[in-house]
Amino acid sequence: MSAPRTTPWPLVALFTAGYLAPYLLPTTVGRLASGLPLSAIQAGAVGSALLLSSATAGFLLAARVDRAGPRPLARLGLLLAVLGYGGAALTTAVPAVVAGAAIGGFGSGTITAVAATGIAALGVPPREGVRAWGSDPHRTTTLGLLGVSALAGAVYLTVPHLGPGHAQPLAAIALTALAVWPLTARLSPRTAPAAARTAAGSRLPHLRSGLLLAAAMPCWSAVQNSLWGVSGRIGLTQAHLSEATVGAVFAVALGTGLLGVIGAGALGPRLGRALPIGLGTVLIAGCIALSASATDLTSFATGEIAWNLLYPVVLSYVIGLAAALDPRGRWAVLVGSASSLGTAVGPMTGSLLAARAGFPAMGTVLAVALLAVAVPLTAVALRRRTTTVATGPALTDGTAVRLDVAA
Repeated sequence: MSAPRTTPWPLVALFTAGYLAPYLLPTTVGRLASGLPLSAIQAGAVGSALLLSSATAGFLLAARVDRAGPRPLARLGLLLAVLGYGGAALTTAVPAVVAGAAIGGFGSGTITAVAATGIAALGVPPREGVRAWGSDPHRTTTLGLLGVSALAGAVYLTVPHLGPGHAQPLAAIALTALAVWPLTARLSPRTAPAAARTAAGSRLPHLRSGLLLAAAMPCWSAVQNSLWGVSGRIGLTQAHLSEATVGAVFAVALGTGLLGVIGAGALGPRLGRALPIGLGTVLIAGCIALSASATDLTSFATGEIAWNLLYPVVLSYVIGLAAALDPRGRWAVLVGSASSLGTAVGPMTGSLLAARAGFPAMGTVLAVALLAVAVPLTAVALRRRTTTVATGPALTDGTAVRLDVAA
């Protein structure tokens, strides 16, 4: 008899808190440039420093979450996020803002590492004497994406009405981390069941697939965030929209992304992973080219909304694919951190390309790069599907690790 499913709300909340900073990148970078004596490229560099710090935390903690315990690590990450982002919001001294963003970014990366490790472990069935949520990685990932998309959309609608300055988006991230703190009391002392940890051993399983996925994700994320980091400037300077209108477009786009995540959650593994990841990435490339060449509200909104509809769908399947490679969550954290590296260079890359070639040319370069990276991502998804199907008959007893449910 299977255990009833319960929703691991602490993991959903940690996922939301950890991913909020990248989701708010356009308004954060834009307000750093407008509220502080920083150029657009310098503000992009601050955003890159924040995300690079987040990626560093993920790489350092990939194999250490279970050893140190998810609860203390989650609380450390939340504390760093509150102090870092909160401190940066309360000062106008550029060095202090940069330091606060870096500290907060390390906190975000720590939070995300705990969430990713816990979500990957949901693919392991409950065992006697071990507390388990009875959920699955795909369902929890989609709930986390729903949470961060809804929260980011609310921030985009609210921030333009709170006056100028760089403090508002940074304060929103800090307050979110503070609000999540009480839920850490419900985190279990260990992330993965002991039998799964023993079975996995110290070696990373599916090494080729994991390395290929980790190598492809920096480029995939860099392309996404090269545009995301300058989307606000495209709307303001090229499409000639007001900040309130741009914020409304972002809010609608993120709200549409919620529909995409809901659809991905409803479909689950029915379409496999190769089709959503491969075709979704190709469609995103077209959306990026459209958004970067936008000169009015219609083209800007169409590109941004379509892109945000597809992006979280593909991301949910990629996260699920990484989680399926290792029940201890190490590939999930490593791939997530590799993605953060790409995210980190995104704002600077987008700013440099836009400054030297203009927004439309930047969009073309990014779209071509994304089409190229769709090939290895799809290859890993196809390889993993073949492995799952080939080993399916061996995974029929009640103690098998159900990696195939992570979409």
